[in-house]
Amino acid sequence: MIFLQSSMGTAGIPLAWVVFIGLMIMGLIVQSNLKNKFKKYSKVPLPYGMTGKDVAEKMLRDHGISDVSVQCVPGMLSDHYNPDKQTVNLSKEVYYGDSIAAAAVAAHECGHAVQHAEAYAWLRLRSSLVPVVSYSERIVMWVLLAGVLLVESFPSLLLFGICLFALTTLFTFITLPVEIDASRRAVAWLDHAGITTSETYPMACSALRSAAYTYVIAALSSLATLLYYIMIYLNRRD
Repeated sequence: MIFLQSSMGTAGIPLAWVVFIGLMIMGLIVQSNLKNKFKKYSKVPLPYGMTGKDVAEKMLRDHGISDVSVQCVPGMLSDHYNPDKQTVNLSKEVYYGDSIAAAAVAAHECGHAVQHAEAYAWLRLRSSLVPVVSYSERIVMWVLLAGVLLVESFPSLLLFGICLFALTTLFTFITLPVEIDASRRAVAWLDHAGITTSETYPMACSALRSAAYTYVIAALSSLATLLYYIMIYLNRRD
């Protein structure tokens, strides 16, 4: 860990640790807040007994999307859109759920399907990086570990690891507008389609806003980690 001088001249202040611990605490708070909101909004029923599956299928129909199917997948928080298989995959709790929380998640994932159908620029950019980032994630931590251990004798290895990790960090920041836009499309459609009311619309917005914060924390954590390795590289002995 790199220790930096503070503005008051006190040596040995672990600035990097402060940043990491602060982001970790923020992440735990965001995750806890997200779970509490979804637990609360899971008790608020949708009109007409609609389920997350019904919401997803209706949103796809309303946007003229007929080549995307809605499927139930195992696991908690496993909801996602698969552009390759053209499927909206919903966890059991969302697929069969008849609450405003289930509707918000289902509509959000369908928001990605709409982005795909409309060739949304940020989604296209994100998708183009997936193969490279997937490869990078498989080896980057090993390269960084070896780079730190050999930083004095072989600094180029650490620099290579930093470049690989920079791709991952870039990916997390490109993910932000994709997720935010999907949530924007979701709440707009929920309101327009009459799925939410004046009472439940703010709940859907609040739930998806809390979910978006998790991506913000992930991006900031990745950036902090990247800067940490850059500090190690810059402070090496020549």
